[in-house]
Amino acid sequence: MSEAMLSKVRKLLAQAEDPACTPAESAAFTAKATELIARYGVDRALLAARDPATDPVGDRVLDIVAPYARDKVGLLAAVAEPLRCRCVRRRQSNGFALHLFGFASDLERVDLLFTSLLVQAAHGLAATPVPADDHPAAFRRSWLAGFAEVIGGRLWAAETAAASESGTPSVALVLADRSDRVQRRLAEQYPRLRTAPRRRLGGTGFGSGAEAGSRADLGGRNLSGSSAADRRLGR
Repeated sequence: MSEAMLSKVRKLLAQAEDPACTPAESAAFTAKATELIARYGVDRALLAARDPATDPVGDRVLDIVAPYARDKVGLLAAVAEPLRCRCVRRRQSNGFALHLFGFASDLERVDLLFTSLLVQAAHGLAATPVPADDHPAAFRRSWLAGFAEVIGGRLWAAETAAASESGTPSVALVLADRSDRVQRRLAEQYPRLRTAPRRRLGGTGFGSGAEAGSRADLGGRNLSGSSAADRRLGR
């Protein structure tokens, strides 16, 4: 991501991660950050169509640790899919290893967004009281599920809008080809991959998590990983 673009996104994110940020302010920061990062994804895709060396297909592994490791995995998948990346979950002793596949620019966007959203989810959970008649862990899992579902929907909408507004008739074909190439790369390494069964959650936090997801800023902060954010989410 260019330094100018990254600087803009970081400024938006710094505002959104401030616990004092109001819902209205967060919504304004969100709209602009989402537009910027989606437009960047389309621009890089079109550039790579002319010069493939600028944006190769690759992969990386992220460690997702307890607590709520499976719920963090759900958030990561909600970010990765709209950004044309694919992920494979592998269980390990303290959580999961997520093997991500995608073009370099899209993997970068996933890293940025996921790191930011973990911090924002930590703030949201800390500010949301658990109902007296609900189990705290069940409530938080359902809250994170609602948060992730809304985030995924917002990212799909932003990516679709950026593609339609690009003014390039061939952009849909370019993006479809990128998705196919990522899927082929994944299939080469995991030829017998199975789809995980859908989870059933019993907590009552889905609605408040979804509301928080609708306000979350979709910018990014850095590429250094998510360990600090993971620790905050475990509070």
